[in-house]
Amino acid sequence: MFNVEMYKGSRKENFELVKKQLQALLHGETNQIANLSNTSALLNQFLDRINWIGFYLMDDNNELVLGPFQGLPACVRIPLGKGVCGTSAKTKETLRVDDVHQFPGHIACDAASNSEIVIPLIKDGKLLGVLDIDSPEKNRFDELDQEKLEEITAILVDHL
Repeated sequence: MFNVEMYKGSRKENFELVKKQLQALLHGETNQIANLSNTSALLNQFLDRINWIGFYLMDDNNELVLGPFQGLPACVRIPLGKGVCGTSAKTKETLRVDDVHQFPGHIACDAASNSEIVIPLIKDGKLLGVLDIDSPEKNRFDELDQEKLEEITAILVDHL
């Protein structure tokens, strides 16, 4: 079903193709871990110039806990308000950070990361967790990435 060679259009067209592929992957599946795993795998294959992609999920202690991901081993727990992920979770807003080394309280799970985008997963007003994507390049993520990744997470949240 998935073939990187399919992505020969504009970035916007390619994102639309990924959204269709994600909808097909998630169709009829209700298991949260399966859906998060396939989403991280799909985005990892689609997005270039990234070194880590995955989910942190809210637990009963009101902390973010590592969920399905692609990349090197990562920090397991992140308190709300700490680092880019914790700040995004606390504010329930997407954060696009061009240089993580300039972000107050940045948590360096992978020393190779230089930029990051974090999108909160919110369902019925409740924070479920965040999608976290890191890049070894500064200024990797732009407005189009943010817009389309927010649309992708909306598709995912409907299946969580």
